[in-house]
Amino acid sequence: MSTLQHPRPDGLFINPGFSQVVAASGTRTIYTAGQVSIDAQGKLVGAGDLAAQTAQAMRNVGLALTAVGAGFADVVKITTYVVNYQPEQRAIIGQARAPFFAGRPPPASTLLGVAALALPEWLIEIEAIAVVG
Repeated sequence: MSTLQHPRPDGLFINPGFSQVVAASGTRTIYTAGQVSIDAQGKLVGAGDLAAQTAQAMRNVGLALTAVGAGFADVVKITTYVVNYQPEQRAIIGQARAPFFAGRPPPASTLLGVAALALPEWLIEIEAIAVVG
């Protein structure tokens, strides 16, 4: 496992949903591809439901991390892409994502609104960077 530091820089807002900065030390850096709301057979999970699609995308990130001996505790940065993003969706995404980082400081995070993803039924795509020791 890596060693992660989550300092609270003076002058930056402390948000419970993400860390402004994360310092990681370890021997391997893992980059996941953007994960969407599909199951192992490639079938959509949560059609039209942003919360359900966020949770499935996060589960898929977890599966990718597990495949290389990492987990959510090793994630230092997460990037979220949301189709036709509206500010009120931030709470929906945050609530669906929170259980995956429960009991630990959340990673640094970026949320981007995009016009579209690779398929029209996908509402959200999430990628992660992790560091393991």
